[in-house]
Amino acid sequence: QVQLVESGGGLVQAGGSLRLDCLVSKGTGVAFPMGWFRQVPGKEREFVAGLRWIEATPRYAESVKGRFAMFRNNTKNTLSLQMNSLESDDTAVYYCAARRSPFVPADDYDYWGRGTQVTVSS
Repeated sequence: QVQLVESGGGLVQAGGSLRLDCLVSKGTGVAFPMGWFRQVPGKEREFVAGLRWIEATPRYAESVKGRFAMFRNNTKNTLSLQMNSLESDDTAVYYCAARRSPFVPADDYDYWGRGTQVTVSS
């Protein structure tokens, strides 16, 4: 079974930065990390950033545009999310999302990581 591993979460002050990384655990299968979501307890998971296919330009939620940047390392098959100018509203569990195929446009995802907590203090 494909396992995605997120890292980089933690506690940061408002205005600070964090970088999240996602990889496919070795030996668990083939998948391509291509998106990030986040979720606050009691609320629905929301889209943060994603690629529709491997050569596409990342799309971002309006709430993070200009502050977050997502990028893939296609050689390593990893996905990163650089988060700058963090705000209290960015506090959430962040999930990496992956697809079985990166070669055709898609809006859905096949695999999800277990999440990494990002907490932004006021």
